[in-house]
Amino acid sequence: MEGSVKRRKNRVQKMQSSGENIESWYQKKAYGALDWASEKHTVCLVNSQGKILEHFEIEHSGSGWKKFRERLANYGSVAFAIETSQGPAVEQLLEAGMEVYPINAKSAQAYRERKAPSGIKDDFLDAWSFADALRVDGHGWKALKPEDPLTKELRLLCRDEVNLIEQRTALINQLRHTLADYYPVALEAFEDWNSLSAWMFIQRFPTPQSLLQAGKRQWQKFLQTRHLWRAESGPRRIELFSQAAQLAASEPTTNAKSLLALSLVQMLLVLEKQLAEYRKRIEQLFARHPDHDLFGSLPGAGKKLAPRLAAEIGTDRDRFPKASNLQCLAGTAPVTVASGRFRSVHRRWASNKHLLHALHLFAEKSIQQCVWAERYYHFHRSKDCSHANAVRRLAHRWLKIIHKMWLDRQPYDPELHHKNQLKHGSWIFRLEVT
Repeated sequence: MEGSVKRRKNRVQKMQSSGENIESWYQKKAYGALDWASEKHTVCLVNSQGKILEHFEIEHSGSGWKKFRERLANYGSVAFAIETSQGPAVEQLLEAGMEVYPINAKSAQAYRERKAPSGIKDDFLDAWSFADALRVDGHGWKALKPEDPLTKELRLLCRDEVNLIEQRTALINQLRHTLADYYPVALEAFEDWNSLSAWMFIQRFPTPQSLLQAGKRQWQKFLQTRHLWRAESGPRRIELFSQAAQLAASEPTTNAKSLLALSLVQMLLVLEKQLAEYRKRIEQLFARHPDHDLFGSLPGAGKKLAPRLAAEIGTDRDRFPKASNLQCLAGTAPVTVASGRFRSVHRRWASNKHLLHALHLFAEKSIQQCVWAERYYHFHRSKDCSHANAVRRLAHRWLKIIHKMWLDRQPYDPELHHKNQLKHGSWIFRLEVT
């Protein structure tokens, strides 16, 4: 009875608080929206009755944003809706003292259709529909808070690092494709083309002819200098090098493709050097991050994934009051569709792809570090779940743990976690080890 009374009291307090929020929301002078673009932005302001107060365009320049501040000087701090949560337009709105409310792309489309069911679209319609949606529904939205500079820089660096890694992967695939055209022996001799040694081999011996001319002593010297000589792989590579003339391409093909291979190697070397700079800078920033010890304690996160997780989740504890909020953002929480007798559950596609990618990699690494994570993964694999599905389920479970650590500001303690699992009778430890 005490519990039901308490829950009823909390519901009443929540309803009263919601009513107060709505009343104060409709007392605002104006509600605005900015339809942003790379060169110019469309601004629209409406009052509490939905009447348009301001409608104008500004250029994305110093003079354009000066005009924005001058036109809205009499309105004070205005609540602004915008179809993004980051970027220069958001930064300018925050610097101008506005309350910024980001709109999800799907919600934005629904608000457009509410104003124009015919499907027409222009910049003014977008700005007007967003401003009016903010006026009607904004009391339930969450405003963006200015981020601390360290977390913001760390997140941008981590995302840019991932983009550079993707570019490196594309260059490696192109290099492998090029070698298949004229230098198949090189592809067979080296399995890992992410390694610097494989690139250096192409730089030292760019064609099959140059490899044969160098001779056995030069081959052995290269392998030993690059610390590649092994009892099992060294003789095999020497044997392959001696057969470089077999399946060799024609002279015109070799001349053209070897130049492309050398060009790709040069780009890879430059890119690898820049990635080293990114890693160094990320490590420096993450060492100063307030949640360094928290995310650094996660088993398997390491130096690469811990900064990415910290940067994507951020430091604003009010942003994710429940673990489910974080799970929805990451895309690990499924979506349930129910209507009448119909009911289906499917994967959530709308998510923070950067956070989801980092979580997927972390969950994979944790399988090798945690007994419970390994059992959880293999249990779902035994139920005919794919690798990706089982890892996503594991990431979903990890997010609940991470959220609790994040709220309490406590690093991960495997012994404490194990004791809690045993205390609450976790089904994971009731599984038979096969």
